[in-house]
Formats: sequence, C-alpha cells, structure tokens
Amino acid sequence: MSKRPCHVLVLCTGNSVRSIMGEALLNHLGRGRFHAFSAGSHPRGAVHPLALTLLEQHGLPTADLRSKSWDEFSRPDSPAMDLVITVCDAAANEVCPVWSGVPVQVHWGLPDPARVRGSEAEQRQAFQGAYERLEARIKRLVALDDECFDSRELADELLRIHRDAAA
Repeated sequence: MSKRPCHVLVLCTGNSVRSIMGEALLNHLGRGRFHAFSAGSHPRGAVHPLALTLLEQHGLPTADLRSKSWDEFSRPDSPAMDLVITVCDAAANEVCPVWSGVPVQVHWGLPDPARVRGSEAEQRQAFQGAYERLEARIKRLVALDDECFDSRELADELLRIHRDAAA
C-alpha cells in the first residue's frame, strides 16, 4: 500500500494570488506526492484575474482554484495537514494567519503583487516575480527526499529554502 500524499496548506491573508499560485504550483510540480490546498484568514472571495492568466500561461490548471477561508480546513472532516506554508508579507503589515496543531510550519513571505500600482506591465511583472519566487522554492521542496517528511528536519530544510531564495 502506498503512502498518502503530503498534505500542504498554503496560507495568506486574501487567498487571491500568492497562496493560490502556491497551491497550483505544488499540485503540478508535486506530481502526486503532494496534495496542496490554499486558504486565507480574510479571503477576498475571488482569485485575482492576473493570477489566473499567469497560471494558465504556464500551463497550470485553474478550473478548481477558488478563494476560501481557512475555516474550511478546521472542520473535523477536513484533511489532516502535514505542512503549512504562510506566504503573506510581514513587511507589508499583513496579518499572517496562525495555524496550530500541525507538525511543520514555515513562513515564505512574499510581497503581494496585487498591491502593486502602476502600469499593466508593472503589475504583470510583479505577478511574474512572485510566481518565479514561489516556483523556485516549491521545486526545492518537491526535490527533497521522502524520508525528510517523517522528521523535524523538514522545518530546517524549508527555512533554508526560504533563506536561500531571499539571498
């Protein structure tokens, strides 16, 4: 019998851009080893159109993506999470959701591209930058040995991924 996929919850405040991209990227790049979900503490109720366009341009499915509250994942029938990744940007004074009772939590803060004001090209560039940063981190996550997921070493590896990406 095969081991179930690693369940990952990607959280941010609005669940309209960064956490949505994280969910889509991890489900795609994780190739069945990961089952990613996303949510927000104060969901906007809709996925940002530029996020959907960008994901589609990269060949990622978007049909099932939706902005939702993290309350959906605190119900008794919710899947048990192995990993929670927050992607809100503390430097922008966003309220990062706090998730208790999970084995591993990591903060991969990214600026919110939806806050960028300027030309359409500048906005698209901000979305692309956030996508690329998430993609680089997630590629490193999915490259980790499965044995790492059975230990606390995972938290250290995830922090290393974040620090390396920020450098």
